[in-house]
Amino acid sequence: MSLPAALSRVATVANMTETKSRLGAALRGLVTGLTAVAAVAATVPATEAASSSARPASYVIGNDRGGYLHDRLLELTNLRSQGTRVEIRGKVCYSTCTMYLGLPHTCVDPNTVFGFHGPSRSGRRLEQSQFDYFSRVMADYYPVPLQKWFMEKGRNRISGVHKIRGSEIIRMGVAAC
Repeated sequence: MSLPAALSRVATVANMTETKSRLGAALRGLVTGLTAVAAVAATVPATEAASSSARPASYVIGNDRGGYLHDRLLELTNLRSQGTRVEIRGKVCYSTCTMYLGLPHTCVDPNTVFGFHGPSRSGRRLEQSQFDYFSRVMADYYPVPLQKWFMEKGRNRISGVHKIRGSEIIRMGVAAC
C-alpha cells in the first residue's frame, strides 16, 4: 500500500471513529431526554392524560340571530360528528341558532334569550307542505317539551320571534352552562 493510500485509510478510520463518537454522544443525549420525558409522563395520571386528549374543544355561541337553514344543518352535522360541546352564552340566540339545542353536548346560559319563529323564505310564508316539512326539520333539533310547543305555537309566527329565556330552556331539560 502506498503512503498516500495508507494516510487516506487512516484519515477515513479517524473520521469514522470521530463520527461514531459523535453518534454515541447524540444517542446518549437522546436516551437521557427520553428518560426525562418518560419520568414526567409517569407523574400524570392515565385518566387525566386520556381525558384531556379525548375531550373536544367547546364551541361558544355569542350573539347569533340565525341564518339559512341549509347552512346551519351542515354546521350542526359537523359539530355532532366531532362530539363538540356547544355553549350558548350570548345575549340572544334567534331563529336557526336555536337548533344548537338539539346537539347532545349543549349547555345554555340562563340569561340568554332564545327567539323562535316558523320557517319562511325571506320573511314570506312557505306553501303548507314545505312549511310543515321544514317546521319538523327544525323541531327535531329541540328537546321534546320544546318540540311540542314549537309545532303547536312557535312555528306559527313568521314575522318577529317568540322569546324564551335560557332559564326556561334549562327547565325543559337542556343543561345549564
